[in-house]
Order: sequence, then C-alpha cells, then structure tokens
Amino acid sequence: MNILLGEIDPLAISAGPIQIYWYGVIIAAAMFVAISLTTREGNKRGLAEDTIIDTSLWAIPIGFVGARLYYVLFELDYYLQNPTEIMAIWNGGIAIYGGLIAGGLTVYIYTKKKGIPLALLLDVLAPNVLLAQSIGRWGNFMNQEAHGGPVSRGFLENLYLPNVIIKQMNINGAYYHPTFLYESLWSLLGFCLLILLRNRKNLLRQGEVALSYVLWYSTGRFFIEGMRTDSLWIGDLIRVSQALSLVLVIGAIIIWYLRRQDYPPKTYYLEGNQKLEASKEIELDN
Repeated sequence: MNILLGEIDPLAISAGPIQIYWYGVIIAAAMFVAISLTTREGNKRGLAEDTIIDTSLWAIPIGFVGARLYYVLFELDYYLQNPTEIMAIWNGGIAIYGGLIAGGLTVYIYTKKKGIPLALLLDVLAPNVLLAQSIGRWGNFMNQEAHGGPVSRGFLENLYLPNVIIKQMNINGAYYHPTFLYESLWSLLGFCLLILLRNRKNLLRQGEVALSYVLWYSTGRFFIEGMRTDSLWIGDLIRVSQALSLVLVIGAIIIWYLRRQDYPPKTYYLEGNQKLEASKEIELDN
C-alpha cells in the first residue's frame, strides 16, 4: 500500500517494536460497541449475558480468520508469491462477507450445541453488526483503501465533506470516491432502521430482523461495490461481492416468504426467548 498524500498517519502508536495501527484500534472499538449493545438487548429478550459473551469469544476470532481467508483465496497468486503478507491484516485485506460467513456458521453451531434460539440471537446481533461495520469502515479510511474510481476535488467538495476526508482521498496525486464513507453511512442508516422496525409491536417475527439485515446490507453493497477499484473478481466476469450480494438478497426473500407460511406462525421478536419463559413457568409450578 502506497500512502503519499494522506492527511492521517495509519500508525496510531509506535514505541520500539510495538506498533499499533488505527485500523486495528477502530476494528476493536467497533467490536466493543457491538458486544455492549448486544449484551444489553439480549438481557431484554431473555438471552443471558454469558450467552452473548461466549458466542462472541468464538465467533469474532473465527470470523476474522474467515474474513482473511476469503480475501487471500481470491488473491491467491499474490499471496503465494508473498506468503509473509498473509498475516499482515493491519494493512487491510479482510473481506466482510468472509467474516460474516465464518462468524455466522460459528453462531449456528454454537447455538445448536447450547440449545439457544438461533433466530432470536441473530436478530439481537444484526443491527449491532451493521453498526460495527459502519464504524469499521473508518479503518479503511485510515489506510486509504476501499475507495472508488478517480473524481475531481470539486466533486468531493460538492458533497460537503470535511477537509480531512477530502485530503485523505488524495492518493498519489489523484482524488477518489470515498466509497468507504458511502458504505459506512448506508450501514449506519440500516442500523437505525432495524432498531426502529424491531421495536414495533407485532411487526417482525423472530429471524426477520436478521433477514432485514441481509437485505439492507447486500443491496447497498451491490451498488457500492460497483464503484470500487479494489474488488475481488470471479475471473473477469463479475465482482465477487456483487455476485454474493445478489445471491443473499434472493435467498433472504425466499426464506422470509417460506417462514411466513409456517403454522403455527413464528414468534414475534419482542416476545423474546419463549424457551426461557416456559422454563420459568415450570419452576414456578414446581
């Protein structure tokens, strides 16, 4: 990565052999915020704090491995020639979709083993994952990556962006679309929307907050990905993230429709953990 004209040094702290990058600081902050909000909401919906923490301890590291592995696999020629770069995630190069796939599978396996309601846990997690993604994109800003094609300085000024963002989008003498910002704002808007929708009584059934997350994020990612210059590709045919976004949108719509055909209907989100409530009633009866 060649950073020549950026306003911000990507290195946050340097003390002898210790080097801490803004990328890592921002990702850590995003995870902390997501876990804190998820724990609070989980308590309201009958999910123990230990459940959220234990799930996070498994899903986050495995999600990071998945995110990096996903990226490396689609840039395999480069990493075979530069194997020492495989672990250098502080330079960027983690794919959100890879992390979501690996983390999602981890949550699925964990909930099945522990008897935790999967749909409810995913609903509690979903908006906060969007918020974490919104925050995490600023790590790309610090690294001057995940940007779009070249634009004029005037274009950026017409977006009424702070000067620090405009300067950071000046890379090797050219200005670029701040697609990191577009996705950050899209994810932040989605977070607000999902919070509003899931707190409406008798609106979303359990599992539908998570499906709303898939629909919202994948739709935005499809269009924003089309603007980026660093996309992973399937041959020369289509960007990987665009193809996956299409699959996820179609899949989420089909799953939503099929789940709405179930009888008896799925529990509403606000009704929380019915298994916990049932166990409490049994204890009281005894």
